[in-house]
Amino acid sequence: MVARPLLALAFLGLAAGCSATSEPTGQNLLPAASRWLTKPASGGVSPYIQHVVVIIQENRSFENFFAGYPGANAPTFGYALHSHKRVKVSLHQTTFETNPNLPHNWQAAIAGYHDGKMDGFHTGPKTNYAAYAYMDHTEIAPYWAMAQQYVLADAMFPTEFGGSFTAHLTAIAGTDNMSPTTAQVNYPTHTPNDCDSPPGTTSSLVDQNRDVGRGNGPFPCFTQFNTMAQLLDNAGVTWKYYADKHLNAGIWSPFEAISYVRYGSDWNNNVIAPQTKVLTDIANNQLASVSWVTPDHETSDHPGAHSDMGPSWVASIVNAIGESPYWDSTAIVVIWDDWGGWFDNAAPPQLDFRGLAIRVPCLIISPYAKEGSTSQGYVSHTQYEFGSILKFIEEAFNMPTVGPGFQGYTDTRANSLSDSFDFTQSPRTFTPFGSKYSESFLLHRPPSDEPVDDE
Repeated sequence: MVARPLLALAFLGLAAGCSATSEPTGQNLLPAASRWLTKPASGGVSPYIQHVVVIIQENRSFENFFAGYPGANAPTFGYALHSHKRVKVSLHQTTFETNPNLPHNWQAAIAGYHDGKMDGFHTGPKTNYAAYAYMDHTEIAPYWAMAQQYVLADAMFPTEFGGSFTAHLTAIAGTDNMSPTTAQVNYPTHTPNDCDSPPGTTSSLVDQNRDVGRGNGPFPCFTQFNTMAQLLDNAGVTWKYYADKHLNAGIWSPFEAISYVRYGSDWNNNVIAPQTKVLTDIANNQLASVSWVTPDHETSDHPGAHSDMGPSWVASIVNAIGESPYWDSTAIVVIWDDWGGWFDNAAPPQLDFRGLAIRVPCLIISPYAKEGSTSQGYVSHTQYEFGSILKFIEEAFNMPTVGPGFQGYTDTRANSLSDSFDFTQSPRTFTPFGSKYSESFLLHRPPSDEPVDDE
């Protein structure tokens, strides 16, 4: 493989409970594919896409990163409540170094949503409209460059209102239902919020009336729903989930909260740490068919990190794939797990009691990604949700759905990402993206050893 150059161009361019003491040992909860009412997805994805890489970053709304982007639903103003009146607010510029860590639990999301008015976001002390901000474009130049060359989806909505814990669960399962009328919400009562939590830890539930509890759910080692792990294992499709720690990685490593993975062979074979191993796996021709890649604290884009390494981290993965033999058969999807408390103008459609939630950015990068008619790339206005990513993976590998829609699985209802691709076009030649920090720097810097997020 040809060595990649070190890029450093700063100006260029994401239903029984599980007890704490007695755990199943890797049982397969997923019925055989032939038993599902839903047949394997059809379409033109599978002959062309043999690798799907989902990069998950932290806590940004679509407008916080892409306000003013040509052709996107991204105005540079919004509305806020001030003295019980609705006022128009111009978005102000912020930076990684100065942006605040805003509230982003279920309650904050519902307040910002405000029955679809999208005017209840955090205003901050002395009404400085803290949430009504967009990032300095020079600091996120790689993301804008990716959008200008490939696909920017301006209608990607997470499955559920709230923060990182439920966002990451739904990103691997399309659901976090405990029953037809209850789902996980916010986070459990004790860290690390998973199968390795201390005895007595309980999770939290929201019900169909959107009443939110605290500690009213089961121990957070879930058997109540299937995930993509069972589906991929049954189909013989290789997969890896990259996290900054193998054990106690917290709420951004959701498979640690899934009994089937935590106490089965997948735990040591498929959950990979540290997250930088994705770069060496690509270089060593060891990329799995499906990969989820999460950051560490400093490369996460999380406002509380006050670090500008996130865009370079994402660019390093995209460049590694783009300059490898994997490029011609790969789809890269970059998302942000939740909106992070930032203003967004797009009222999320309400499809069930969980959400959809406040819009996040989504980039789709592939040699078969649709080309825009201008230098601004292709902007997809299709309504996507996290289940759309799962449906695309199912199409790529001719698999059934994770589970039936009547049990709360969202990949059955979701629009596939496939309409952002054109498989009639010749594979596009990859041009590397510039970034402030080189791949070598990101590979060799010491780990941050801080939680990516705690909400």
